[in-house]
Amino acid sequence: MIRCLGTACFILLNLACLRGPAHVPVPTQAPLREDVVDLDGIMKAFYDVVNVAPDGPRQWGRDRTLYSPWIRFVGIGHEVDIWDHQRLVDETEPMVRAGFREREIHRVTHRYGNIATVLSTYETESGPEHTLSRGVNSLQLYHDGRRWWIASVTWQSETKEHPIPVELLKP
Repeated sequence: MIRCLGTACFILLNLACLRGPAHVPVPTQAPLREDVVDLDGIMKAFYDVVNVAPDGPRQWGRDRTLYSPWIRFVGIGHEVDIWDHQRLVDETEPMVRAGFREREIHRVTHRYGNIATVLSTYETESGPEHTLSRGVNSLQLYHDGRRWWIASVTWQSETKEHPIPVELLKP
């Protein structure tokens, strides 16, 4: 009997791992005007929503209001990972739960009319060890006549092989 129970628990744990991360509900809410009225506002909100104390309240609903419905997040590392908003939330929830801080340390913006590309250099602090890292977020944004939307976000963390170029750091 005990052996059967142990085998059943083992099977259930493996099935849970195969399913992937747990689904995290993202509440629907209206965007805050100050978050989407201009490029400075949307960039401030982009960083505000991910700064969470360990086990602190998340801002996934506010976060979702910043992005176009077809948003793609692309992480560049040893491999390329691509997420939609829900998958990003589901897969990063454990990291955020442990405490996560990210702040912009420099920004280069290129704008033409209602489109903009922002290269935003960041530094992060995460986990109980307060691990520090830096990298660059590349955001594509557009204005629809009423507000700014983030259409895509691609990032790469700094490594020895890929140091952040001096033009993307504060002088």
